[in-house]
Amino acid sequence: MKQIPNLFTLLNLMFGCFAIVCILQNGIAIQYNAEGAQYIDLPEKIVLGSLFIGIAALVDFLDGFVARLFNASSEMGKQLDSLADVVSFGVAPSMIMYQLLRASFAKEEFGIEVSIIWLVPAFLIAGAGAYRLARFNLDNSQAYGFKGVPIPAAGLLIASLPLIYWYSSSDAITGILLNKWVLYAIIVLVSWLMVSKLPLMAMKFKEKTLQANMPKLVLVGITIIAAIFLQWLAVPVVFITYILLSLLFKNK
Repeated sequence: MKQIPNLFTLLNLMFGCFAIVCILQNGIAIQYNAEGAQYIDLPEKIVLGSLFIGIAALVDFLDGFVARLFNASSEMGKQLDSLADVVSFGVAPSMIMYQLLRASFAKEEFGIEVSIIWLVPAFLIAGAGAYRLARFNLDNSQAYGFKGVPIPAAGLLIASLPLIYWYSSSDAITGILLNKWVLYAIIVLVSWLMVSKLPLMAMKFKEKTLQANMPKLVLVGITIIAAIFLQWLAVPVVFITYILLSLLFKNK
């Protein structure tokens, strides 16, 4: 029974590996619409990689639940969880940013042959995520609150970008998502949020009073409404709302 949570953790790792395979096994193509305007075609396999990251996040949630259910928490499980998370929510999202950066440069003349130097910043996400996990493992004060954005939240934010691009009908949104400077800004911001010590709430209900749990309930409500009306664009909206609510109610 004690190994069941670890099996879930390894499943998280496997889905992260599946995501990386899907993200990297595709070709970015330059297409032209009926009016002759150029656009970048992101193949569907990148989207599949994003979905695998989402499944990994679900499994990551379940392994903690199963560990508590069977009272099978262990130091080995904690370390194994971090190793899986750095792959699923660090390396895999870095590969997504790597491909998005390639696509953004592909719009430019000779951009398809862009130097690797311009793509290396994508790996800052994996590095920041690994640093954040190592610090978390050495800090016992983050049971009901976090210092910095948890790596699964950062990974899901990055994973949402191809989904937003693929399913969006707005040229403005797709244009923003393939703007290299916007992508660099996202990389720097998300990496900084992970390594920062901003006081952020954990979605655990330590107290049973309505006032104490108000920010969490507000976040749940906004998540449901955003998912209905914004679809995949709800992910960055909820991410930003999570940070703002955490800072506004940091003393609650």
